[in-house]
Amino acid sequence: MLFLLTFLCGIVIAIYVYFTWHFDHWIKKGIPGPNPRFFFGNFPSNVTQSRNMVYDAHDIYQTYRDKFSFVGFYHMRAPGLMALCPDTVKEILIKKFRNFHDNEFADMGDKDVDRMFSRNPFMLQGDEWKEKRAEITPAFTPARIKTMFPVIEDVCQRMNNYVKTHNRDAIDVREMCAKYATDVVSSCIFGLDAESFTKDKPLIREMGIKLMNPSFSAIAYFILIEILPFMRHIIKMPFVPKEVENFFVNLMKDAIALRKKNKIERIDFLQYLLELQERKNLAEIDMVAHAVTFFLDGFETSSVAMSYALYELAKNPDIQSKLRNEIKETELKNGKISFENLLEMPYLEQVVMETLRRRSPALLLSKKCTESCKLELVDGEMKTIDEGVSIMIPIYSIHLDPLYYDNPEEFDPERFSPEKGGTKLYRDKGVFIPFSDGPRACLGQKFALTQVKAGIVDIVKNYELMPNSKTEEPIVIAPGEFTSAPVGGLWLNFKDLN
Repeated sequence: MLFLLTFLCGIVIAIYVYFTWHFDHWIKKGIPGPNPRFFFGNFPSNVTQSRNMVYDAHDIYQTYRDKFSFVGFYHMRAPGLMALCPDTVKEILIKKFRNFHDNEFADMGDKDVDRMFSRNPFMLQGDEWKEKRAEITPAFTPARIKTMFPVIEDVCQRMNNYVKTHNRDAIDVREMCAKYATDVVSSCIFGLDAESFTKDKPLIREMGIKLMNPSFSAIAYFILIEILPFMRHIIKMPFVPKEVENFFVNLMKDAIALRKKNKIERIDFLQYLLELQERKNLAEIDMVAHAVTFFLDGFETSSVAMSYALYELAKNPDIQSKLRNEIKETELKNGKISFENLLEMPYLEQVVMETLRRRSPALLLSKKCTESCKLELVDGEMKTIDEGVSIMIPIYSIHLDPLYYDNPEEFDPERFSPEKGGTKLYRDKGVFIPFSDGPRACLGQKFALTQVKAGIVDIVKNYELMPNSKTEEPIVIAPGEFTSAPVGGLWLNFKDLN
């Protein structure tokens, strides 16, 4: 009995020592930070799922941002850093990009096990990332986006019809905007109608949800390799379920076969991939990876941004009215709002940019140090950042910091007016980064902004938006989400203006 008790105590002590072994890492480096908790480190919410982990990050940011340019933290037992100063953010994303050119989880993909996810440009490293980005960049030029604009207009009409048949009751615009974005990207990528507005659970939408929301087994695997990093070399598990990968592979095959069989001429993303395949002998799985990247850029983040914009317009009727007047004036002047008109509407731009500040879909960004360098901790004191260390950029916290934005909780598009310097003023300061910044900024942002703006214009010109009590106030970001998607949806009432 004594032996068993001694053995069990030894096991408990060993576990405790293992989890706390690195907890003096940043003390030895002379880098400050919060005290970690056994097992949880400084991000308990990532394990408990009691709230979104961005709130844990925000607590750290609020405590230290007046004192240091960055601080150390622990994710479970793994040490990491958090950038707190805009100048440090600019160093990481732009000035010292060669030292931080990879994303944190870039080395977790396995091309044999996770064929689609590991080829996503977000996961690629070094020269391979440069090569794949160069391949796809021409697909997002304004000229090519313009050729896809009629597709967006067609989906706007479908959304309009959906609202007309549902506006007797409150509508969850989070769900409505997800339907809209799904139909837009499905049509532009695969040349098909996802039928999101006519079917309860269209298959492509369901697969998109599975793509964005990791399964329980994927979360468990992630926690396992956080605890035992060497296990990633022993157990290799795909982050994208096989059924999802097979679905998108087959969807791409069918789309290509249909286009070639019927000799369809259409200048869209699929056509670009077909041209790229001919020029570079692109493998089928690489085409699928590019397509899914486009799908994710256009689906999840765009739908979250658009739904929040409509929500804020409903909450601020004066702003809504001002935007509607700009839309009417643009239509009177041009007869119809074209792709070019959409880009030239200053107040629409301000509304969208303020939404991306106040309700940025991207919450956190995490880069990996790929080449040792020095960063300034406080004035005149430099600290070495070792190769392999991850450094988090808290987009959510920076965007809501009263040091950089007056009344940051207020939705105020005027802060981005051309007379005040627009977004450039804040971008140059490093405090407006909804799409990241530097060479690795979001490639699909122009397309995303186009579909978001088009959807907002179509809704606001046809309907008056009003808040509904079904929306859970104050807005809370859902646990486990990678984006700022809210708990309980965003419910609005629509009054037909026609």
